Amino acid sequence: MLDTEVRDIIQQGYRQFLNGRDLSPRLGQKQMIGVIANALSEDNPDKRLAVIEAGTGTGKTVGYLMAALPIARALKKTVVVATGTIALQEQLIHKDLPELMATCDWDFSCALVKGRGRYACNLRMEQITDSLKSKDAGLFLFEDELQFNPNAETEELYREMALALEEGTWDGERDSWETRVKEVEWRALTVDRRQCTGRRCRFVNQCPFFNARNNLDESEVIVANHDLVMADLALGGGAILPAPQDCIYIFDEGHRLGDTAVRHFGAECRINSTLSWLERLPKQIKGQTPVFAQDSGLSEQLPRIEKEAQKITELLSMTYPLLKQYVDQSEHAEGRYRFAYGDVGEAIRELATQITLSTSGWLGRLEVLEDTLSEALSDKKYPIPLPDVELFYQQVGQWLGRAEKLLALWDRLHRELQQNDIPIACWLRLDESSGGNVDISINASPIQAAEILREQLWGCCYAAVVTSATLRSLGNFNTLQRETGMPSSATFMAVAGAFNYAEAASVRVPIDAVEGNNVDQHSRYLVDNFESMVEQRAGTLWLFSSRRQMEQVYDELPRELHKLILIQGQYSNREMVRLHKERIDQGSTSVLMGLASFAEGVDLPGDYCRHVVIAKLPFAVPDEPLQEALAEWIEGNGGNSFFDISLPVASLRLIQACGRLLRTETDTGTVSILDKRLVSKRYGAQLLDALPPFRREIG
Repeated sequence: MLDTEVRDIIQQGYRQFLNGRDLSPRLGQKQMIGVIANALSEDNPDKRLAVIEAGTGTGKTVGYLMAALPIARALKKTVVVATGTIALQEQLIHKDLPELMATCDWDFSCALVKGRGRYACNLRMEQITDSLKSKDAGLFLFEDELQFNPNAETEELYREMALALEEGTWDGERDSWETRVKEVEWRALTVDRRQCTGRRCRFVNQCPFFNARNNLDESEVIVANHDLVMADLALGGGAILPAPQDCIYIFDEGHRLGDTAVRHFGAECRINSTLSWLERLPKQIKGQTPVFAQDSGLSEQLPRIEKEAQKITELLSMTYPLLKQYVDQSEHAEGRYRFAYGDVGEAIRELATQITLSTSGWLGRLEVLEDTLSEALSDKKYPIPLPDVELFYQQVGQWLGRAEKLLALWDRLHRELQQNDIPIACWLRLDESSGGNVDISINASPIQAAEILREQLWGCCYAAVVTSATLRSLGNFNTLQRETGMPSSATFMAVAGAFNYAEAASVRVPIDAVEGNNVDQHSRYLVDNFESMVEQRAGTLWLFSSRRQMEQVYDELPRELHKLILIQGQYSNREMVRLHKERIDQGSTSVLMGLASFAEGVDLPGDYCRHVVIAKLPFAVPDEPLQEALAEWIEGNGGNSFFDISLPVASLRLIQACGRLLRTETDTGTVSILDKRLVSKRYGAQLLDALPPFRREIG
């Protein structure tokens, strides 16, 4: 039951917000505030979950913050707002929250939290600058793929960063550095959780990561992302963020949550790459042995670690020829093989059992070594110089991280599937490095995140809200429920939209359209009709489901049209949008040609987009291992993978693509769908009915 005092705070805050911004109340926003407030105030924990679809223009950020913040303070809970993108994180912490605090006269403390990899490590920075001073090119990057000798330009970048960090003119966060930093350059400056010495580090008081974390304890609102929440849950919850039972989670861009969870809980092992690392390990150990000769206890540990690593190497060497047999018999053009129902067979399962046992024991020895080095860092009388201990600690941390990933993969493969279990997806892929070396990667992943999220999130948190502009497919939330495990006891609602769709825009399917699965004829149709679909002195967005078709259409267009087109891959997405807007601002015609990444999250209001052209219905290509495994499981249980997976996903993608047209209440335009299947197939009516209520110009 919503407390009267809290209700008054919400109502007064909303009035002040509207007055302060000279806005009128929006029906959808008011509905959203009410639904969230009622859900968060439930006594029954099973009902403190809400799923809200709020279209563009609803003002959903204000809607969920307005309801959640006063309730969280009254309950002494922390609001964790998790987004799908860094851009939305930045917008929330630097724009939306400060504006809300100012207009409502609220004083909630807020903090932005990002993964450790977004922050520079002071110790690494010192090690690098010392290395540069001595002209030692071997910057101790322990990742095999990053053997990296910086050029003069990169060396100067490191010196500038070190100085800025020392003087306090830079906070050590990657996203706040003024110029772009390449991935290989940045990776040299960071450590993962296993390589970080934590509170024992002599730079802990200046550490950008810990300074950011210190703000969390006092913060009532934490802005994170989906991946960070998944990482916290994987560690048992409460390791990075507050404990789930103390949190009210709000998942903005919630349509990405299921995919993020599946990706996060997947595991992979590249056989030859892992063997190369393990084979180099004895040399690395021998290099440290004389350095730590004065510590007899540690010196005794190293030979045992080397011996057990050799055992894992021998076992892993046996997997390559075994896996290669499956890849060789695969008919897949990309050299990929998927195990039906995730069953790898007895031979692989037996090897996986032995690798799991050996790796588990070895991991324990590495943890003991890490503990020994950790204690040495705090021992002022320890006989080995501190920089040597710090460097070895980082190296052992890298071993531990790789050992954990190795164990995560093989531990899954040695388990025999029980009759009622949801199978994992397990597949092999042939990889070829830039040097021409061939490797086999073996992957294991849950086929959906429902069970994981049910156990580790929905069943543990105090409350949660999932929201996005597009959560329904085919007019219902069934697909979202299947993907995320959101229980039926939750509140599900699509709030009123902000636009008058019928007046503002139309959706059209030309009478002469060609069915999208007739590839050659359809591509010819797109080329022949391309110019007629371009808005003059305004923006047009062409969306394709296939890169091959997009590039084929572009190549066959008259050269004079190329001057109007910005095609994905020509520049970064951000630069394409900037150039597109620049052209429109100058009164010119501009066409964006893009794939799925342009179908969501791209904001092109007004003349920047007057026409969205969807080349064909966005059915997923059913040859990705995860999709294949999910379809196999559904078919095996009497379902229909097309109607249960492909069609709902296509519906969601189609709605997202159409959502690129109307971004403000004054926008107008047209959505053209150039795929006759929308009218020729029985399922076409379902897809049309699930779209926003545009005027229809069909056939």
